[in-house]
Amino acid sequence: MKWVIEKGKAEFLRGLKKRQDVKDFFASHTPIVGVAFVGRSNVGKSSLINTLFGPKTARVSKTPGRTREINVFRFELTTQGEEQNIKSPPFYLFDLPGYGHAEVSKDEANEWGRSIETFFEYANFGVYILNLQDARHPDQKADEKFYEYFQDFDLQLGLVLNKIDQLKTQKSRAELKKAIPALSKKYKLARTFFQASAQTKQGIESLEAAITDFLLKFDSVK
Repeated sequence: MKWVIEKGKAEFLRGLKKRQDVKDFFASHTPIVGVAFVGRSNVGKSSLINTLFGPKTARVSKTPGRTREINVFRFELTTQGEEQNIKSPPFYLFDLPGYGHAEVSKDEANEWGRSIETFFEYANFGVYILNLQDARHPDQKADEKFYEYFQDFDLQLGLVLNKIDQLKTQKSRAELKKAIPALSKKYKLARTFFQASAQTKQGIESLEAAITDFLLKFDSVK
């Protein structure tokens, strides 16, 4: 029996913009088990979420940094194989604002920072954090800063090298392959590394399996 994310059924609950919003949500929704996506602006986060959870789950924009709140969804897993239509209890999907070069005011950026800090403070080990980096340009300054910041929290981290389809030449693919051991050493808190593409679906099955395996650790449905 294989568990998969039920596509097109993620329910948007609310956006968490302020620190108090985050506190209130975690206080009224316990225990929290789910997955959170975070990465640099324009890393393809929304497109990847839509590939995993179904079209129109996350809003895709041409403007970097369009996600300006922690958007919270509720979703379920379902089965494939001989036993059909078995569903899990609900889990939570968190779409976090992009970090890096988004063009926002200083006050707004500070508010985002406070809300995200509160999110990591309140998210327990039941929330799987997936950090997206651009496969063409991994390990940017903004990625380094996020990782340094993240080390203060006891949460499970996975690193996703996204937009793998944009590596058009054999040379660029070879360069990334060569860089992965160094990235793995540098980002050692990331227990798992993935390469993914929302366009070609490369690596999506492996990423989805890792998410479902993590979630089911906290539920007796399996």
